[in-house]
Amino acid sequence: MNHQIHKVSHFERVAVFTLRVEFADDSAQVIDFRPVLTGELYGPLRDPSLFDQVQIDPEAHTLVWPNGADFDPAILHNWPEAGPELEALARSWAVRTK
Repeated sequence: MNHQIHKVSHFERVAVFTLRVEFADDSAQVIDFRPVLTGELYGPLRDPSLFDQVQIDPEAHTLVWPNGADFDPAILHNWPEAGPELEALARSWAVRTK
């Protein structure tokens, strides 16, 4: 099994809950996180003031938030494929928390 290692090198806010994420391999993704901001860990990020506290973890090279939320950089890198799967998972988290 070959799991590529990706590192977030930079990000910028492009809209509410939407970031342009750049990677060490010079690729980038524009990610609207709203569909996955649910559940115990990611749900609090629906507060724009908390979401905007995003930073790059210097050791893991991924996006992190003060409440402990983070995303595997490979998921961010491969968002067009991984994002819909994560959205489906997030819908199941929302059902469980109701």
